[in-house]
Amino acid sequence: MQLSKYHDPAKNKELLAAILNDSLSIGETTKETQELFRQIKQEEAPEQNTIYKKNWLERLWSLLAEDHSIEDPHHYSERVEGDDIVPEWKPGLDRQYEELETVMVRRVNVEDFGAVGDGATDCTAAFRKALGNGRVDVFVPAGVYVVRKLELPSWTRITGAGKGATVIKLHGHAPKRQRLLANQNFVKGNHHISVENLGLDWNVERLGDAANTSAGNNFSSCLTFANVTYGWVKQVAAVNPGLHCFDISSTIYNYGGDGRRARGGSRYVWLDQVNGYGFGDDGITTHHSDYIFISNSHFCDPSGRSHKKGFSNSNGIEIDDGSRFVWLLNNSTARCFGGVEIKAHATSSAATGVFISGHLSVNDNRAFNFRHIGHHLAEDPQSLSAFNIAAQRLVSVAPVFTDMYAGSAPRALVVSGFKNVAINRFLFIGDPDYDYQGNPVAAIQYKAARVSLANGRVAGFKKSSADIYVAGGKQGADRVVIQNIRCIGSAEKPVKIGKGHTSVVVENVEREKVYRT
Repeated sequence: MQLSKYHDPAKNKELLAAILNDSLSIGETTKETQELFRQIKQEEAPEQNTIYKKNWLERLWSLLAEDHSIEDPHHYSERVEGDDIVPEWKPGLDRQYEELETVMVRRVNVEDFGAVGDGATDCTAAFRKALGNGRVDVFVPAGVYVVRKLELPSWTRITGAGKGATVIKLHGHAPKRQRLLANQNFVKGNHHISVENLGLDWNVERLGDAANTSAGNNFSSCLTFANVTYGWVKQVAAVNPGLHCFDISSTIYNYGGDGRRARGGSRYVWLDQVNGYGFGDDGITTHHSDYIFISNSHFCDPSGRSHKKGFSNSNGIEIDDGSRFVWLLNNSTARCFGGVEIKAHATSSAATGVFISGHLSVNDNRAFNFRHIGHHLAEDPQSLSAFNIAAQRLVSVAPVFTDMYAGSAPRALVVSGFKNVAINRFLFIGDPDYDYQGNPVAAIQYKAARVSLANGRVAGFKKSSADIYVAGGKQGADRVVIQNIRCIGSAEKPVKIGKGHTSVVVENVEREKVYRT
C-alpha cells in the first residue's frame, strides 16, 4: 500500500472500513472503547513530585504559565453524527460558524484590491486592504499570490478556489522566522476565523541549503492559530514549511515544567480535509490548547530540516505540550517518524485527554507513539500530566527504519510513561520479508500503567521478537490488560512479558501460523 502526497484524505473513512472489515457500527465500537477505558481508568489525581527540582530557566518560564489539570471541566465525550464519531462540543462550534456567516458584512474579491495571482507580484498590501478590520469574507481566485505575511483579524473568512487552484506563497525575501498565515493578535487573542479551499506554500526553497529551516518556538509555519477561540481550517494544503504545516497553539510555547502550561491557548478549533508534506518538524501540531478536532486529513514525507540530521522527530500529527481534549477522526500519515505522536518535552506538561477514531499509518517509523520525555526511567519523576488516551480503529501498515531518526526501531505502537490508555479494534500489518531485527511490534514500557489492548489483530511481522511486549523491571509497565488478540503469521511470541511482572493480564490470545497477503 502506498499513500502519496496527493492522496485524498476524504477517502480515509472508506479505506479504513475496507481494511478493518469490522462488523460493528461506529457507535457500537465507541461504546466498547469507552467501557474498556472506564475499566482501566484511575480516578484519583496524580501525586505531586517531590524528587523533581526545577532549574532557573523552568522557574522563569513557570512565572508565565498556569496550572495544568488533566480533568475536563465540561466532561465532554463523543457523539455519533451520521456514521462518524465527533466531540460532543461540535454542534456548538457549528453554531459559531453560522454566527460568523451572519456577522460578515463585506464580501470581497482580493483582486479588486490589486492582488495579482502571477506568482511574482507582491500582493501583501492588497490582502491587508481586503481584510481590513475583519467582519469580512475574502475570496481569492485561482492563481499564486505572493505575500510577506498575512494576519487575520477576528470575524474573518478567507476562501480560495480549491487546494490546487489557489496558492498563497511566502515572499522570497521573507525571513526564516516568518509565519505565512496567522491570526492578528497572539496576546489579546482572536476569534471566529476560518481558512478554506486553498493552498499555502512557505517557500522553503528561498533558504537554499540552510541546515535548519526554523527559528524556534511557534515561528516558521504555514498556518498558526495562537490564542484563537472558534477557528476552522477546511480543505487547505500546506507545503514545505520550515517548522509545521499547521500549528494550533498558545501565545508562546512554555517550558515551565510538568504540571504547568502556557497561557493564551487556542480553544474550539476544527481542521478538516487538510494535508501537507515537506514539513521541517510536524504536519499538524497542537500546543497548550483545548478542544481541538482534526478529521479526514493526511500528512507525509517531512523534510525534517528543523532538526539535526539523523535526529528528526518529524510526525504527521503531533499532540504536544500542554494540549488537552483533542479528537482525531479518520486521518492518515505516511513515511514520517511518527504517524500520531501524543507527547511532551521533559520541561512541559504532557498532552492529555485524547480520543482517536480511525487512523491509517503507512511506512511511518513509529505509527502510534505515546510518551512523556524525561519521565520514563526509574530515577525520573512520575508524570503529572500523561493521562487518558482512548483509541479505536488504528491501522499500521509496514512500519520501517528511517534515516530521519537513525537507530529508531520500527514499531506499530509504543506507550511510554502514559497512564489510563485503552486501544481497541486495531490492525497492525507487517511485511513478512522485512528485517525488523528482532524488535517487538508493539511495546508497553517505561512506567506506562493501566493500559488495555483489546480486540486487535497483528499479522506479518515474521522477523519481530514479539507482537506485543510488556517491559518489566524498575521502569517497566504496570497493570496491563491484553485480551482478544489474533496473531497471524507473525512473531514467534504473540505476547512477551518482562521479568518480575505480576500485574499483566493476558486473555484469549490466538496464534495462527499462516499469513496470507
